[in-house]
Amino acid sequence: MNMITNPILRGFHPDPSICRAGEDYYIATSTFEWFPGVRIHHSRDLVHWKPIQSPLTRTSQLHMEGNIDSGGVWAPCLSYDNGVFYLIYTDVKSRVGAFKDTHNYLVTATDIEGPWSEPVYLNSSGFDPSLFHDEDGRKWLVNMIWDHRKGKNRFSGIVLQEFSVQEQKLTGPAVNIFKGTELGLTEAPHLYKYKGYYYLLTAEGGTGYEHAVTVARSRTLQGPYEVDPANPILTSYGRPDLKLQKAGHGSLVETHSGEWYMAHLVGRPVNGQFCTLGRETALQQCTWSEDGWLRLANGDRYPEVQVPAPKIKPHPFEPAPEMDHFDQPMLRSDWNTLRIPPDPTWLSLAEHPGYLRLRGMESMSSTHRQSMVARRLQAFACEAETCLEFAPDHPQQMAGLILYYDTKDYLYLRVTYHEEKGQCLGIIQSRYGVYDELLEDIPLKSVNGIRLKVVVDHDRACFYYALQDNPSWYPAGGWFDITHLSDESPEYIRFTGTYIGLCVQDLGGTRKHADFDYFVYKETNSTTI
Repeated sequence: MNMITNPILRGFHPDPSICRAGEDYYIATSTFEWFPGVRIHHSRDLVHWKPIQSPLTRTSQLHMEGNIDSGGVWAPCLSYDNGVFYLIYTDVKSRVGAFKDTHNYLVTATDIEGPWSEPVYLNSSGFDPSLFHDEDGRKWLVNMIWDHRKGKNRFSGIVLQEFSVQEQKLTGPAVNIFKGTELGLTEAPHLYKYKGYYYLLTAEGGTGYEHAVTVARSRTLQGPYEVDPANPILTSYGRPDLKLQKAGHGSLVETHSGEWYMAHLVGRPVNGQFCTLGRETALQQCTWSEDGWLRLANGDRYPEVQVPAPKIKPHPFEPAPEMDHFDQPMLRSDWNTLRIPPDPTWLSLAEHPGYLRLRGMESMSSTHRQSMVARRLQAFACEAETCLEFAPDHPQQMAGLILYYDTKDYLYLRVTYHEEKGQCLGIIQSRYGVYDELLEDIPLKSVNGIRLKVVVDHDRACFYYALQDNPSWYPAGGWFDITHLSDESPEYIRFTGTYIGLCVQDLGGTRKHADFDYFVYKETNSTTI
C-alpha cells in the first residue's frame, strides 16, 4: 500500500489550507514576515509535493517593511471555484497586547502560477479569514473576531459575511455564527457542505501543545451550529509520546477518487519542548460516520506519521538540487527575503555572474531593510555551506552564514573588521534579545574565497571555516545550543521557524557588498565532517 509520511511539508509550513482543482492538489501555508508571501505546494497524489511560484510577489499586494516579528502573512485560505483560484490572507501589523491589527485581503488568478491580481481589501475585524463557495454560487467570508475589551473573550467567535464578486467587497450584515467550545481560543474557520449539512471546522486550544481541531454543523448557513459530541476530532494533547505534537488548524479536501483528507498543523519538538523547525504540515485520512460526523480513518483522534495514500497513481517529482550555483537570472523558489522583495538596489545575480551579490543594509535587529537571503531549516540533522568574498574595512561591516529565527534570536558566523586584527571571523548570538559574542575573533589573512559551514544536530549547531589555500575545515567555537531558535519563547508566543541564510550588514550606510559563490544545503544522518 502506498503511504503518506508525515509531515508532508517539513520545516516552517504552518496553517495549511488545502484545495483541489481537477486532479491537482495545492496547499497554501503561512509565511509571516518572509517574502514572497504565502507558500504554495503542488501534488498529484497527496504523497509527493513540490513548491511552486508564490502568489504575493509585489509590494502592492504585500507591504511588510516595518512589520513586527511573527507579523505579516497569517493563515491563508486557498480555494478554487469555476476556473478561478481565490486566495485570502491576513497582513498582521500588530499582535502584542490588547489589540491586533489584522488586515484581510483577497487576490485571484486563473492559473495557480499566476499572475495574481491586485488585492481586494476585505476587513480587519480578526484573523484567519476563509472563503466558502456555496452551491447556489454565493460566496461567504468567515473569520474569527477579536475583542480587545477588558473582561471579554478575546476570541469572540466566528463571523460570517457575504462577499459580492460583482462589487468586489463584503456586503450585508456580519453575523457571529459560532462562539466556540469549552476548549476556547476559537480560530481558523473553514466551511464545507456535505450531504445537506454545513460543517464548520475550527482550531481551538491555542496553537501550542493544547492545539486541536473541532467540528460543528448546521442545516442552515447562519446556524445554529451543533457541536460534535466527540470533539476534538484531532489533537496531540495528552499524548507526549507522539512524534507529531501541536496537531490542529485543519482543512479538508475530497480527492477525485472520492476519499477525504485533512491537512493540519503539527510540531516536532527536540528535548521534548522546542520546535526548532517551526510548525509543519501533515495529512490524515478521514471518513464520515453513520450519523454524519467527520472522523479520522484510524478510529482515533491522534495524528499518525504513516497514513494510507489515496487510490491515485503515484506522481513523484524530481528533488531540488542540493547546490545552488547562483547562475540563474532569479532566486530559486526555496529562497526567501525578510519583509522586502529582492531588488537591484541590494541584491544582484548579474553584477558578478555566478555569484549572489548582497549589499549591506540594516542590522539583524531591524524590522525594515535587512540584506538577507535564507531558506527553511527542514531537517534535524543537516549542513549548509557557502563561499564568501568580502573586504570589510570597518567593524560595522559584516557578512556570513546565519541561523535565524527572528530579530531577537539568531546565531551568526560572520566576517568583519577589527581595528587591531584586521579582517577576522567570529560568532555573534542574540538569545531572547540578549546580544553576545561567543568566539574571540579569529584573524584572517584573506577573506577572498573563505568557505563557511554550519552543521545542525537537533538541539545544537557547530560552525566551521576553510581558507582558500587550505581545504581543511576548522571548527569555530564548538557546539552551541539552538533551542532558542524555536516557537517556544519565554516572553511571547511566536510562529515562524529557523532559517539558514546568507546576509550582509553595513551599519555605516555605505552599502559594502559581499559575494557568495554558491550555497549547499544537505540533509545528513550524522555530524561528522
